Amino acid sequence: MSLIKSISGIRGTIGSKTGDNLTPLDIVKFTAAYATFLQNSVKSSSAIKVVVGRDARVSGEMVNHIVCGTLMGMGINVMDIGLSTTPTVEMEVMHSDAKGGIILTASHNPFQWNALKLLNERGEFLSASEGEQVLQLAQAEAFSFAPADTLGHITFNKNAIQNHINHILQLPLVDCEAIKACGFKVVIDCVHSTGGLALPPLLEALGVKHIVRLYTEPTGLFPHNPEPLPEHLTEICRKVNEEKADVGFVVDPDVDRLAIIQENGEVFGEEYTLVSVADYVLQHQKGNTVSNLSSTRALQIITQKYGGIYSASAVGEVNVVEKMKETQAVIGGEGNGGVIYPALHYGRDALVGIALFLSYLAKSKVSCSQLRKSYPDFFISKNKLQLQPNMDVDALMEHIKKLYQAQPMIDIDGLRIDFDEAWVHLRKSNTEPILRVYAESKSEENARLLARKIMDDMIKFSNNS
Repeated sequence: MSLIKSISGIRGTIGSKTGDNLTPLDIVKFTAAYATFLQNSVKSSSAIKVVVGRDARVSGEMVNHIVCGTLMGMGINVMDIGLSTTPTVEMEVMHSDAKGGIILTASHNPFQWNALKLLNERGEFLSASEGEQVLQLAQAEAFSFAPADTLGHITFNKNAIQNHINHILQLPLVDCEAIKACGFKVVIDCVHSTGGLALPPLLEALGVKHIVRLYTEPTGLFPHNPEPLPEHLTEICRKVNEEKADVGFVVDPDVDRLAIIQENGEVFGEEYTLVSVADYVLQHQKGNTVSNLSSTRALQIITQKYGGIYSASAVGEVNVVEKMKETQAVIGGEGNGGVIYPALHYGRDALVGIALFLSYLAKSKVSCSQLRKSYPDFFISKNKLQLQPNMDVDALMEHIKKLYQAQPMIDIDGLRIDFDEAWVHLRKSNTEPILRVYAESKSEENARLLARKIMDDMIKFSNNS
C-alpha cells in the first residue's frame, strides 16, 4: 500500500517499509515539513503553537508521541488535547493563539490506517496549494531541527471537548429547553472511538436524559466497519426499535460524519442529514447552500424552497468550504453526513449536526420518520471500483466521456454525467486506492442499474486495454 497524499491529509496503513506505508520515519518527515511550512508562512518572532488531537485508533498513541516530539524538535510549542474529535481540534485552533493544528485520524478507514490532517491558523484544512507546499518540503527534506536552547515545549488541555460543547450551546438555533421538554430517548453508536467522549456530555447538556450507549468506550477496536453506511448500522437500527427510542445517532471515528436512525429502526439516510439540518437553518437564516457534486439534489430543492441559491463544489471539505465562502452560504457540507455550519466554524461537525437536528425535531413536534417523509425522495447508489496498478484512470475517464458525449457533463472533479432525473459521478478517491462511482435517481433500482452500467463500461474498457 502506498502512502496517499491529498487535500484530505497524509494517510496510510501503519508499519512495513518507509515510503510504502505510514511508518515512524514518514510521520517525522511530514510533521517536520508541516512545521517548516508554518514557520515560513507565519514568520513570527515568538514560538509558534500547534494543537494536536487524535481519535482512539490503536496506533494513535504511538503516532501522537512522534508528532508531538517532532514538532518540539522543530521549535514548535504543542498543545496536546489528547483523545478528541476532528471538529474539536478545529475549534481549539480557532479559539486559541495556535497557528495550526494536526488531527491524527484516518476518519472512516479501518483500524490499520492512520493519518495526519493538517490545519491552518483558522482551524480549516490547508488548501490544495498549501498542501502541495508541505509535500514538496517533505520530498526535498527541506527542514532543519532546532538546537537544544530553542526546542518547543508541550502543554496539555483536557477541556477541549467541553469548550466545543459550550460553543454549540451558545448558538441561537440550538434550543435546549425545547429538547428537554420532549424527553427524547436517544441511542448512540460511537464505534469505540472519541465520539464516546463527546456525544454523551453533549446530549446531557442539550437536555436529553435517556441515552442508550453502544460502543462508547474509546478502545479503538471498531466493532463494525466504521464508515456510517446503512449496511454497517444494523445493530443500532435493532436497538432503536427495541428501546422504542425517538432517534439514533452514529458517528465515524473522528466525529465529523453523522448518520441518523429513525424511530422505526430505519436509516434516515446519510444524504438527508445535511438536508434536514439545512431545512431547519434556512427557516431562520435566509441564505445560500453548498454541497459537493456527489450529494443529493434534495438540498437544491430545499434551498430553492426558501429562496436561496444552491451551488455544487468539487468533493473534499476544503473545496466545499471554499465554495461556501465564495457564495456566503449559511449552511453546507457533504452527502456523507458532513454538516458545516459557519456560525460555529468552517468544518464538518457531527456534534453541531446533532444539536441542530434535535432542536428541529423538538420544535417541529413530528417524529423522525415524519420529518424524513417531508423531503423529496432520491436514492444514491454508492459503489467502489478497486484500482489496479496498471489502470490508466485518465484514459478510463476519456473513454466514458466519449461513450456519453450526448449527455450534460461536469468535469471539475472527476466526471459527473447528468441524465433525466438522474446523475452519475465518477472520481478517484482522495483517501483510498479506489474509483468511487455514485449514481442518484428517484428509484433505488434505477440508481443501482445506472451505477452498474457505468462500472461495466469501465471494466470492459480496462480488460481490453
